[in-house]
Amino acid sequence: MTISIITVCFNSESTIESTIQSVINQQCDNLEYVIIDGGSTDNTINIINKYKSNIDVFVSEKDRGIYDALNKGISKATGNIIGILHADDVFKNNEVISKVLNSFIMDVDIVYGDIEYVSRENNSKVIRYWRAGEYGEKSFKLGWMPPHTSFFLLRSCYEKYGTYSLELGTSADYELMLRMFEVYHLNAKYLPEILVSMKLGGASNASFNNRWKANRNDKKAWKINDIKPYWFTFFIKPIRKIPQFLKFRSYNS
Repeated sequence: MTISIITVCFNSESTIESTIQSVINQQCDNLEYVIIDGGSTDNTINIINKYKSNIDVFVSEKDRGIYDALNKGISKATGNIIGILHADDVFKNNEVISKVLNSFIMDVDIVYGDIEYVSRENNSKVIRYWRAGEYGEKSFKLGWMPPHTSFFLLRSCYEKYGTYSLELGTSADYELMLRMFEVYHLNAKYLPEILVSMKLGGASNASFNNRWKANRNDKKAWKINDIKPYWFTFFIKPIRKIPQFLKFRSYNS
């Protein structure tokens, strides 16, 4: 099987090089690298061009945001499997992709794993550890979701069941994963190790207003898929993040 890794970026000159190196240094021969840039005006494109011999698809043009860019990348990818690595993120080590590929055994549609969040100022300082854990029948209703950047999906599933909805803002990744797990009941395999190191922060958590919008769009994600959460699903979802900080501290104490 082959795998396509999609990186979307915009004015990412401070982080894009480490992301690219993280991908091209993977110990995997069956890897296609796709970069979708939103029309950067800083030094991002010059940095990308340094590695053009290692990049299979590169597009730089205006888009409607992260998820529009991801949909564009998915449409251009040719691998059997698609994974996403944003311009602030790096793979934990050079064996991640080979381990993901080996996990796509017969009847597996999704592979996901754990991630860690690091300080934006100090990449070696881990702030939060997101242990995804096994998916169960009531997991999403109990506020669970896998880390999006550790989520790998067969390209054929995007083709059959759709890509990211641009109407859901920063909840587009939540809705897509909810749809794949809860509507189409795809077979998933959990890879219990850290796959990606992410810089702390993100659009949905950038402010109280963004968090409120994300919560509202999370509710819309259930509604448009005609599935019903528990009454407390959207209250417990952010609460589930608290142990991610505490477990990391306990692990390192």
